[in-house]
Amino acid sequence: MSRITSRITTGPAGVRVRVAFNGELIADSRDAIVLQEGSYPPVYYLPRKDVKMDRLARTSHRSHCPFKGDASYYSLKGGPENAVWSYEQPIATVAAIKEHLAFYPDKVEISTS
Repeated sequence: MSRITSRITTGPAGVRVRVAFNGELIADSRDAIVLQEGSYPPVYYLPRKDVKMDRLARTSHRSHCPFKGDASYYSLKGGPENAVWSYEQPIATVAAIKEHLAFYPDKVEISTS
């Protein structure tokens, strides 16, 4: 019998995170949370206050991660579908990402400084 384990850490990103699509700034935050999960690249979760929410449309797509919980998704209006996800009620060990948004780096441009 195998056991699935994952080591996840979260903390302040300590950098400015910007997200753009086709040259349009969609998000700009100095308050991002960075989540590191195993050997995967770090993921930046941005607070909703720093995201142009009017550029996003909620979709019916959902997924589940045993280490983070249930994710809901958004598409960029006039852009890629399901490009953004959020754990609105994450598992307690990753509570820092609650109500934050993450963007797929292959669907938008993400820069840090």
